[in-house]
Amino acid sequence: MSDPAGTRTGVRTTVHLLRHGEVHNPEGVLYGRLPGYRLSVRGEQQAQLVADALAEEDITVLLASPMERAQQTAAPIAKSHELEVITEPNLIEAANQFEGRRFGVGDGVLRHPATWPKLINPFKPSWGEPYVEIAARMRAAVSRARELAAGHTAVCVSHQLPIWTSRRNFEGKRMWHDPRQRQCGLASLTTLVFDGDELVELRYREPAGASDPTVTGA
Repeated sequence: MSDPAGTRTGVRTTVHLLRHGEVHNPEGVLYGRLPGYRLSVRGEQQAQLVADALAEEDITVLLASPMERAQQTAAPIAKSHELEVITEPNLIEAANQFEGRRFGVGDGVLRHPATWPKLINPFKPSWGEPYVEIAARMRAAVSRARELAAGHTAVCVSHQLPIWTSRRNFEGKRMWHDPRQRQCGLASLTTLVFDGDELVELRYREPAGASDPTVTGA
């Protein structure tokens, strides 16, 4: 990658964007920012698998969304690296007007005409937080993590849509997209490698195994 602004310094910093593990959600609703949604037993196992995968990495900073499921996912990493979990509001789940409701054609909010006007603009979602706002706050969180962990590795625990929106923004791609095509499974790692201020590498992996991004409540 070119470096017209001279932002490379030779200091390489890695920032992992970690999606939380599986959530206990027997009703299959869109829980969004609602309180009370914690990891399932499988989600707790996924969090531990990620911590094990990162055990030998030079992690010096650990930030997490204020949502309970993100804090729980961060906990095994905090324990293994003897770190404090720093709550970072910019890593929170995207706002959504359909929180607490099922989202489907046959049995969810899509069957009710009153909800249809909220779905007319895929470029600037009228049902929730605009992509540009999500991308901006995620960039701020990544910048904070990169600065705090300069020369080392940081982990930021967040949520599927914020992580995927952030990735597309860093890659210079349009942020509106088909949710079925997101590459951001449960407890997955989207890794950003910086040389100084410049992103020089982006990687993705699933230490806890693959999952379906379209499953409600995942």
